[in-house]
Amino acid sequence: MSRRTIAPLLLDAVLEVILLATCVFLAFRVPEFRTVENLLNILRSISEIGVIAFGMTMVIIAGEIDLSVGSVVALAGCLTAWLVQHRCPVWPAILVTLATGFACGGATGVMRARYGVPSFITSLALMSALHGAALKLTGGFPIAPFPAWYYFLGSGYVMRVPFPPVVFASAFLIVFVLLKHTAFGRSIYAVGGNAEAARLCGIPVGRIRVLVLGLTGCLAALSGVMLSSRLMSGTPTVGAGWELSVIAAVVVGGTSLRGGSGSVWGTLIGVILIGVIDNGMRLCNLHDDWQYIARGVLIVLAVLLTRLRQSQLMQP
Repeated sequence: MSRRTIAPLLLDAVLEVILLATCVFLAFRVPEFRTVENLLNILRSISEIGVIAFGMTMVIIAGEIDLSVGSVVALAGCLTAWLVQHRCPVWPAILVTLATGFACGGATGVMRARYGVPSFITSLALMSALHGAALKLTGGFPIAPFPAWYYFLGSGYVMRVPFPPVVFASAFLIVFVLLKHTAFGRSIYAVGGNAEAARLCGIPVGRIRVLVLGLTGCLAALSGVMLSSRLMSGTPTVGAGWELSVIAAVVVGGTSLRGGSGSVWGTLIGVILIGVIDNGMRLCNLHDDWQYIARGVLIVLAVLLTRLRQSQLMQP
């Protein structure tokens, strides 16, 4: 194999090697890290952000961004609680919430596709508006009208595995298949790589943008439902800053913010790596400040690795 072929493969494997090395170090440094209970706690803690990160991967590959996902999480939990409080059955309330999440993301896509408004601007406006809507629905206080069984969606178990990681794994598989094995996935890469060329090839660029943003909004709403189940309330203050954590996981996973390149597998590794580091720091009794510092360093390293890989591919 030539140097041009080997170098990108080595760079692709760096993130997996870092994750493995981090796990091995923590397993020897902190014995509590390698317990089954702690590993399940890591999976549970990353599930809600990870589900959104898979959708955000499609958005960023398509050359867009969505800053409203944290507010969608808050609104989803509050809307579900508000509907149940007003005697709507739980499952129809969840379906309405998921449809609302899709509509929120889709609205950003429509503004981008039809009027040329950058998704950054529209989603930034939605971030504020949806947070206000969550506060309006609840009056600024948590509301807790849920039946006892609702707790299962956020904290239940399926064959000794927490339910949120089951949803997390299912979302990964669905997005993986969409990106790797469907014409829709190939269109996402084409739109992010060169939207004008994609349009000339007959790809409905506007529709692709609406769909990826809508699907991400729906996944954010699903995450909000799981979080409301874990808290057993609709709480308007949750989800603050989640958009940054989601984007960080996607960028650490190697997806380029320029669009056109990236993978949901990389996002999976990025989400797990951030979760493992956060968990390890807590077990080592390090202050939360160090978690933010480590996350920032990871993002910078990930961007550098992406640039190195691109430069290797461009070399003759």
